[in-house]
Amino acid sequence: MAIPQLSPEERKAALEKAKAARIKRAEVREDLKAGKLTLKEVLDMKDDPVVGRMRVSTLIETMPGYGKAKAEKVMAELHIAESRRLRGLGERQEAALLERLR
Repeated sequence: MAIPQLSPEERKAALEKAKAARIKRAEVREDLKAGKLTLKEVLDMKDDPVVGRMRVSTLIETMPGYGKAKAEKVMAELHIAESRRLRGLGERQEAALLERLR
């Protein structure tokens, strides 16, 4: 698939949209880390196009007391693929994740 040729205005708009998405995902992670949001609330936001594209591993790493190694271990235990995003979690995976990280 060829990379589309964008005009300078289209490129600038795309960059702004990407920046806004990164900022929103960072805010969600910060709120989760600070305790302003619960894991359940974040998982309920998975239908949001921006939040739904967040990787599950990144979300787990954001939780207090979890780092990369523990996140990988949890994902392996729950049979969640490394590349899985929030939007792609099934009901059973979501329930297992909530049970494991509560």
